[in-house]
Amino acid sequence: MRTVLTALAASLTMAVAGLVPQTSVQAETLAPAATSPAMATVLADPRRDGDRARDIWRHPAETLGFFRVQPGMTVVDYLPSGGWYTRVLVPYLGPQGQYIGLNPGVANAPERTKQAFGNLGATFPAKAAQWTGVPAERILAFNTDSLPADLDGKVDRALIFREVHNMWRGGWLYPDLLAIRRLLKPDGLLGIVQHRARPDAPASYTDGSKGYLREKDVIAMVEAHGFELVGKSEINANPKDPANHPAGVWSLPPTFSQGDADRMRFAGVGESDRMTLLFRKRP
Repeated sequence: MRTVLTALAASLTMAVAGLVPQTSVQAETLAPAATSPAMATVLADPRRDGDRARDIWRHPAETLGFFRVQPGMTVVDYLPSGGWYTRVLVPYLGPQGQYIGLNPGVANAPERTKQAFGNLGATFPAKAAQWTGVPAERILAFNTDSLPADLDGKVDRALIFREVHNMWRGGWLYPDLLAIRRLLKPDGLLGIVQHRARPDAPASYTDGSKGYLREKDVIAMVEAHGFELVGKSEINANPKDPANHPAGVWSLPPTFSQGDADRMRFAGVGESDRMTLLFRKRP
């Protein structure tokens, strides 16, 4: 009798579960995205001729689509560096949108760090204007320790491309995620692409020094700073990457940090396996 009741209870549980919305985040399976005419124009721009070879690994149209970035939005690009995504975002957001480059606060950092990341507002808009053909006055850039208060709650999307390991190592994760959270609108979204370690990777390999982080750790860190995970995608996955290179992710293209040693093997792997995560700012 107990066996019958147990089976009946299990059947009822499954039936009820089918009626209740599932709240767990599932990896999204995406068909090849139809690129909008606006995005197609941006990606075909001759200014991107040097960038385009990496589109097969970085999937800019699909990634920005997953992050729900649209023309006219205000978007933060964290650590824009050499401007690969700047050359996509600035023209794509258009004249009604606003691009904001954001670097960590380095007022109390060593001089070398200040030289590498400091004073972004004075240097970056002119560079971005050269890259994109958009006037420098339409491009904003700040360090997180010099953000104007009137930007609080004005940002639609914040994007972090392959930089969470640097945030972790540099001690920027806590202050900069809080700064990003402050900038975002109440319904604002944070998109992250990050080199992905294997789930069983040891702590010594996932301390940021190799470039790889475990997906579960990134989710936990970001959620602890006032965000909730709302979506995952395999857009930027690469199953060929074993994610265990002794010299870290930089062994792979495009860096090839090991020079000619095993270059053909690394080229056959391609760029790193990457997680693609979408978070919403929590109340």
